[in-house]
Amino acid sequence: MTSYKALAAAALLGLIATPTLAENPMVGGAAMFETKNIVENAVNSADHTTLVAAVKAADLVETLQSDGPFTVFAPVNDAFAALPAGTVDTLLKPENKATLTKVLTSHVVAGDWSASQIASAARASADGFYHFNAVSGDALSAQAKGNKLYIYDESGNAAQITISDVDQSNGVIHVIDTVLLPK
Repeated sequence: MTSYKALAAAALLGLIATPTLAENPMVGGAAMFETKNIVENAVNSADHTTLVAAVKAADLVETLQSDGPFTVFAPVNDAFAALPAGTVDTLLKPENKATLTKVLTSHVVAGDWSASQIASAARASADGFYHFNAVSGDALSAQAKGNKLYIYDESGNAAQITISDVDQSNGVIHVIDTVLLPK
C-alpha cells in the first residue's frame, strides 16, 4: 500500500501526472471559479452589477443557480447604459417584471456551449449563421467573423462576445458588449 507522503513526493517530482485546470478568465476584475454557479460568480464582477440587479428583480436567481446547464450571454454595465435613457429603470419596476424576464431569458440558452462550438456551427451552416433559440423562445443567431464571434437578436442587433468560455458549475458565461432585445 502506497502512502500519501510517497504519492505527494512522486507528484512533486513529476513522476505522477497531476491534472491541471485551465484558469477561467477574470471578469469585471474578479476571478471566476468553475466550481461556483452562474449567480455566485456574476455577483463578484464589477462589470455586471446592472445584470445582477436585473436578475434579482426578475426573480431569476434561483433558476440560474439550478443545475442547468446554461449558456449565458452576459451584457456588461456599459451595454445596459447604451440603451435609451430610462430603459433600465423602467424595466426594473415591479410592474415590468414580465418584460424584464423576457429580456433576460433572451440571453440564456439551454446547454453548455463553448465559443468554439458556436463558431464551428456558424461556419458549417449554409448562410454562415448558427440559428438557435434562447430559453425565452426568441431566435438568436451567431456569426463568426475572423476570430470574433457575434450574437444577433431577432431585430438584427449584434453583440460581440468580448470574453468567452467563462466556465461555471452549471454552464458557461460569454461576456457581451450589447443587450440582446426580443421583438
